[in-house]
Amino acid sequence: MKTKPFLLKTLLMIFLNGIIVSLQVTDGQTKLPDYTAKVPKFVYPTSLAEQESELKTNPLTVRFAESRSRQASDRYRPIYHFVSPESTLNDPNGLCFWNGYWHLFYQAYPPEDRRQHWGHAISKDLVSWKDLPYAIYPGPERAVFSGSTVVDGDRVIAMYHGTEVGNMVAVSKDPLLLNWEKTTSDRAAIPLTTEANFPLPYSVFDPCIWKKDDVYYALSAGRAPKGPGGRQIAECYLFRSRDLVNWQYLHEFVEGDRFTLIGDDFACPYFWPIGNRYIMPFFSHMSGGQYLLGDYDTKRDKFVVTHGAKFNFGPAAPSGVHAPSATPDGKGGLIIIFNMNPGKPTGEWNQIFTLARKLTLTDNNEILQEPAGDIESLRTGYKKEAPITLPANKEIVFKNIKGNAMEINLEIDPKDAPVIELNVLRSARKEEYTQINFYRERGMGAGRDSRYGEIARIQGIQPSRPAQGQTNIIRPVAESLVSIESSHSSLHPDVRPRGPETGSFVMKKDETLKLRIFIDKSVVEVFANGKQCVAVRVYPSRDDSMGFSICSHGQSSELKSLEAWQMKNIYQ
Repeated sequence: MKTKPFLLKTLLMIFLNGIIVSLQVTDGQTKLPDYTAKVPKFVYPTSLAEQESELKTNPLTVRFAESRSRQASDRYRPIYHFVSPESTLNDPNGLCFWNGYWHLFYQAYPPEDRRQHWGHAISKDLVSWKDLPYAIYPGPERAVFSGSTVVDGDRVIAMYHGTEVGNMVAVSKDPLLLNWEKTTSDRAAIPLTTEANFPLPYSVFDPCIWKKDDVYYALSAGRAPKGPGGRQIAECYLFRSRDLVNWQYLHEFVEGDRFTLIGDDFACPYFWPIGNRYIMPFFSHMSGGQYLLGDYDTKRDKFVVTHGAKFNFGPAAPSGVHAPSATPDGKGGLIIIFNMNPGKPTGEWNQIFTLARKLTLTDNNEILQEPAGDIESLRTGYKKEAPITLPANKEIVFKNIKGNAMEINLEIDPKDAPVIELNVLRSARKEEYTQINFYRERGMGAGRDSRYGEIARIQGIQPSRPAQGQTNIIRPVAESLVSIESSHSSLHPDVRPRGPETGSFVMKKDETLKLRIFIDKSVVEVFANGKQCVAVRVYPSRDDSMGFSICSHGQSSELKSLEAWQMKNIYQ
């Protein structure tokens, strides 16, 4: 007599990210719950004209516009930095240029389904952004986490981390990238576990994808217990595929990294050429945004690292720069954008994006950073100040330069002044102010070989050794520093300012200080000499915290030029 096999069915309840999730186990196999999104989803036409016409009345774009209008009066909501049209946001993802537009995706949290979906916005100039409907929805993954895109002929490929399942791949071919189809609809392209549930030699997390010789390559971010005493260190794992469905694991990708810290990880990696080399911007959950620079050994498929530096200086939170999204600019450089963490509760929204930055590489392996896109199109209400001597230890308040949504451009010859102090968002009696400080050659030097190292070459100092019996008459060279101090930015009791955000850059011997300062309600970004950028979230409480001043400490300096503009609202 034959008996039917016993079919074991149990219901397991687990606690995932603050919610109870039911898992059905059948014959020893775990079946994921139904993660279908509750957000309205639409199939869009495939011609540009039809898509643009349908978007005018699409329920999502209509409600986005209504939400932006409703929140426009929030005093801390930026007007020319990107912020989610509804609810909040997290990492930027999948930045790319397609069909005449820059496409920016991001982790969005729709109000009716607070799991991450990929939000979507487009821009012609990297400055003014237009909201599009949500692009990629959960299912089979629980939530759509971070990833990248690559333009591949007549289509764009997105690869991202799908929580609870692994790394996913989706493809879109239409003009505005509205319709996305996943290459594996019921599983991950790179699963979190093998079928036999043996331990994996790699981790499966935030991926980056590119194409070489008709083969697709992908990184998977992670850490490995290979540091001193078995401690965790950053690691990236390389995969390849010919069809975007079946992926082969190759090996660890990064070689020669001595720049990251013990405990770092390579979240949100973006691996792209820059100049004649390669760069990998990424985010560490311990020490924040940074990059590695090096060479791509295409025969061994290894990234051989030679340089590294930071995009934020201190922890990412509170009030600091967070994760990147990056893509080639088509001219040998890179376009990169970051999200920024809040330092104060702000209702239904919180994080924002930095301005897009253009990264380029010099012959000295120096990464330059400048604002990207048509910033000039936002300028209005022009003001200009005449050149003046800045007397020692006297704060000069410029009464015509004031506002909380501005661009300020200035050039100063610091001469021998040890510190140049600038205050923005300054109240009339200085109850509140955000301080920007410049310290010439107060950063790190090149060590024992300071006369002969890279910093000396950039500064234009000839590395000639002194004659026998003479002392070294060449002064040591060092990096200069630009810093934002936000301790006095707000009188609100619930604001969490960060420690001074201080970045370094190298100035030539006779180079003047050139700053571009961008103020936008609750964010201050400062670009120094096109070489460094520091950014901080701030929350002035007073209505008169709009002023601007300069003080030359210790000795006098020369203000060579000062221009300022009010900035237009990109959402109107």
